[in-house]
Amino acid sequence: MAKNKGKNVKNDSQKINELQQFTENNEGEFLTTNHGVRINDNQNTLKAGDRGPSLLEDFIMREKITHFDHERIPERIVHARGSGAHGFFELYKPMGKYTKAGFLNDTKVKTPVFVRFSTVAGSRGSTDLARDVRGFSVKFYTQNGNYDLVGNNMPVFFIQDAMKFPDLVHAVKPEPNNEIPQASSAHDTFWDFISLVPESMHMIMWLMSDRAIPRSYRMMEGFGVHTFRFVNENDKSHFVKFHWKPVLGVHSVAWDEAQNISGKDPDFHRRDLWEAIETGNFPEYELGVQLIDDKDEHKFDFDLLDPTKLIPEELVPVQIIGKMTLNRNPDNFFAETEQIAFHPGHLVPGIDFTNDPLLQGRLFSYTDTQLSRLGSPNFHEIPINRPVVDVHNNQRDGHMRQTINKGQTSYEPNSLSGGCPFQAMMKNFGFTSFLERIDAKKIRSRSKSFTDHFGQATLFYNSQSEPEKIHITNALRFELSKVQTPAIRQRMINLLTQVDKVLANTVAASLGLTAGKPEMPMNHSFPADSDPKDYQPKKVRSSIEASAALSMANTNKNSIKTRKIAILAANGVEETSLINMKKALETQGAMVKIIAPALGMIKSASGKSIAIDETFQIAASVVFDAVFIPAGAKSAAALIEEPDAIHFINETYKHCKAICADGEGADVIEATYIGQNPNDDIEEGVITGENNPGKLSKDFIKAIAKHRFWERETMRKVPA
Repeated sequence: MAKNKGKNVKNDSQKINELQQFTENNEGEFLTTNHGVRINDNQNTLKAGDRGPSLLEDFIMREKITHFDHERIPERIVHARGSGAHGFFELYKPMGKYTKAGFLNDTKVKTPVFVRFSTVAGSRGSTDLARDVRGFSVKFYTQNGNYDLVGNNMPVFFIQDAMKFPDLVHAVKPEPNNEIPQASSAHDTFWDFISLVPESMHMIMWLMSDRAIPRSYRMMEGFGVHTFRFVNENDKSHFVKFHWKPVLGVHSVAWDEAQNISGKDPDFHRRDLWEAIETGNFPEYELGVQLIDDKDEHKFDFDLLDPTKLIPEELVPVQIIGKMTLNRNPDNFFAETEQIAFHPGHLVPGIDFTNDPLLQGRLFSYTDTQLSRLGSPNFHEIPINRPVVDVHNNQRDGHMRQTINKGQTSYEPNSLSGGCPFQAMMKNFGFTSFLERIDAKKIRSRSKSFTDHFGQATLFYNSQSEPEKIHITNALRFELSKVQTPAIRQRMINLLTQVDKVLANTVAASLGLTAGKPEMPMNHSFPADSDPKDYQPKKVRSSIEASAALSMANTNKNSIKTRKIAILAANGVEETSLINMKKALETQGAMVKIIAPALGMIKSASGKSIAIDETFQIAASVVFDAVFIPAGAKSAAALIEEPDAIHFINETYKHCKAICADGEGADVIEATYIGQNPNDDIEEGVITGENNPGKLSKDFIKAIAKHRFWERETMRKVPA
């Protein structure tokens, strides 16, 4: 038996040879399609002219993105980690001059919406506080069908052409050999790609800024990213950029704070959104548009079709046209938030595309992705995806079909069903594409108007406040310090010289490098009769030096609504001090929690029992926006002896938040780093006092509304 068994056992050499048939080694090889056809341009989609629309016949792009769309199941390939909410949109003024879209012309209608916020790079189980782009997608259930505005919290993107999207995501995702790191761009493959793709430099400035670590989904902007078209009843077109402006302003957390929150509460943003809606503090965002007449398409020093560019608000002001309110949490996370299917190609009459080559690729990718993720071409029949209007067409069957269609015809034209359903052939009744003239040769290239890769990166950096510039610098130092390959670090430092030389030199010094001249990657795609130099990366100086709208220092700072405030207390606290401040804060819309050494009740100095919300064992300063220590000698003495209370205040100070103490509560502050290292020049945001509770609460509320006192960071390091 042993001899017969041996005949069926393959030796090690045979096994290795068979395994090698399925092992790919790309070293020294030409790039090919999955069918072995060599590719001579992996940078650009096939287009009708260098600024024209992408062509369906581009089998290379379709193969590449199809494979990418189906790489992972069941979670989304990107934007896997998300949170959602129901709400409605109200229009401030009719926009009929620019668009025939019904929901943008009737101020009496509340259009239902569902919004999904998300991180991009991480898996469903990753932290909310990763340094990342945030998705900001809105599905409008209009009377003319569903319209999806599928955007991000940043107005630009890393790449100019959808051909590169799989490469970008492959680079930022965990590295394929070890599946490390999760939800992080601080690794070799991401920065290797970025250092070889200089068109990404503007987006890198956004990603390294505080925009990448928002305080809340309720406190971040949203953008449509691409340039779209509005089309009115007379077929007149205007280019349009979409903006969502949060009513509470745009605010962030500190990077050290973000890392701490990831450990303390990785669901921080999800929990914040859920609790705000449950408590009736409904998130609000105003919708704004930038409108450009067709005749002005080429008047800027950048190309409107380039998704790595924004339109400075100083050049084209944002017109606020309506407001979105989120007022209902999902009933079931999976059925709604997880199964909702967005697509930038879900349009209504009056809104249309442009030839942005990144947008053109997305129009193919999103439906293809839903087929894989939701398993059926009938994903539009899932309740959260259904329009509020009736659906009539001849599409039938397929996996998980819900509709039971009657009758014998499933084709058009027909006579057996009286020709139904009919085409909406009357002018302005159904969707018609904008009649844009196209007269061009098929070509794999980009317009030379897309070659400015650094001008707006510099504009963004120059627009930041000094603390924001420091945060960008520190983010780059952190990220590039994680990169193990010296050549990648050097390439990135060299590219940074094209943004700002001081920035480049500061980052370089922390890495033990010297900034040098960048070696620009060769652009192999340009018309045969053109000068190659015209198509190489360059820097075009912006027509404005700085844009106030690009700095969060200029955002709304007039409200403490929904801010989370910690009150630290122990037995012997002065009841009136605690209660009066709590009432003053809650009257302004803040959310207050009392934190003490133990759960249950504490006794005030007058003997009254006060309920405790959390203990120092589970409470963390990083999930609060400010801290108050009420009066009471016995309470203050107990807090001074509580190491977690001292750490709580030190950490609050380190992260530049408002701190307030009443009466003997100031003794607790004196026991912290703040009191042991007095410096009157940097104590802004630390408020103490007694005998005037009205002024104390007023000053504290004003300080909280400022969000942060970032100047503390440059003066000293708090060992919290």
